[in-house]
Amino acid sequence: MPGRSKSLFRRIEKALETMSRGSHPLETIRLTAEFLVENFASELGLTGGRIYAAENGQYELVETFGTVARAPVGLTIPRTYPTLQQLLDEGAVMMDRSDPSLDEGLEAELGTRDRFAAIVVADGAFVLSFDVAPGADPEQVLPALNLFRLAINQKVREERIVALLEDAKRIQTSILPRRIPEYGDYRLAARSIPAEIVGGDFYDFITISETNFHVVLADAAGHGLPAALQVRDVYTGLRMGLLREYKITRTLERLNRIIHRSRLATKFVSLVLAELEVGGTVLYANAGHPAPILVRASGTVEMLETRGMILGPRPEVRYPIDLVRLEPGDLLALYSDGITEAPSAGGGEEFGAGRLVRLLTRRRTEPVESILEAVFEAVKSFSGTPQPADDQTVVLIKREIEEEETP
Repeated sequence: MPGRSKSLFRRIEKALETMSRGSHPLETIRLTAEFLVENFASELGLTGGRIYAAENGQYELVETFGTVARAPVGLTIPRTYPTLQQLLDEGAVMMDRSDPSLDEGLEAELGTRDRFAAIVVADGAFVLSFDVAPGADPEQVLPALNLFRLAINQKVREERIVALLEDAKRIQTSILPRRIPEYGDYRLAARSIPAEIVGGDFYDFITISETNFHVVLADAAGHGLPAALQVRDVYTGLRMGLLREYKITRTLERLNRIIHRSRLATKFVSLVLAELEVGGTVLYANAGHPAPILVRASGTVEMLETRGMILGPRPEVRYPIDLVRLEPGDLLALYSDGITEAPSAGGGEEFGAGRLVRLLTRRRTEPVESILEAVFEAVKSFSGTPQPADDQTVVLIKREIEEEETP
């Protein structure tokens, strides 16, 4: 018998690897129940059963499966029912209808047979009950059902995580600009590629008036859901501050305090924020972010170095303002470290700021859209993979050269 049990559980474990996950918890539970009855009926004596969902302090019958008496959907079992309380405490039970703790009238209404087994899944949200053949061995049935209980719980958690990530993706998509604006003789281009379903990079263009606007690129520590949630706070804090006509320094100081008080695991954000005026004046502040690259029309390069601390670690930080002018033909590049720190295909080196500078300098006379495409193609080719190891974002700002009118 021990050898037979060991073989059965190996089969179950192997089957769990291929078990389908539904689009929602109830579907996952139904698929699992049907799978169990179809594949292990002879070994475990399972013929069919019922699925109950927790609702207002009781459990309501929502589905039946397999070969069972079709009890009316909607029948309820009070949470105070002793057998149900035992199940909620232990996670799995197997009982005969002759057990004195059972309510004979309720069990008859539900249509349970001489013996049944049940498991509670999805953190108590559902109960899965099986009719069991009289000769079934509890020492096989209960361990097997516990394996399936753990598998269901894992798959339900996966569904919840995927749902959360999809929600976060919708939020992130909604806060990224839907179109690239135009301001005077500035031409803009931007792209962000997350390393996971959602990322921690963020860029935005915020119109202040007809003559000036803000550009921001931020990078929350890490990636995935925690970083994406932190990005949402950055977006809200920046827009609230800048649209209330706060100065750059005051906006960053307020945002720094918000991030410092955050309860999220990701509490560090690097950010570069620039205010551009039609005519070429650029005011900018840098909170621990990679230095923007300014490529002059002549081909000379200036690195707008970091002068402020990353947002989050300390509540009281000052962020100095720097000033630069963009002349016609100049190109300004903001980027996240997912670009410069992208690993090579062999993992021996990083893409680096030097490669990015040389590419921007070489292509500075091209339209910004072409330059942006060239940057991402170069990084992808360098890494040898289309999926980045870290979130990658680039924002390009170019001041166009006015064409001279011909007489």
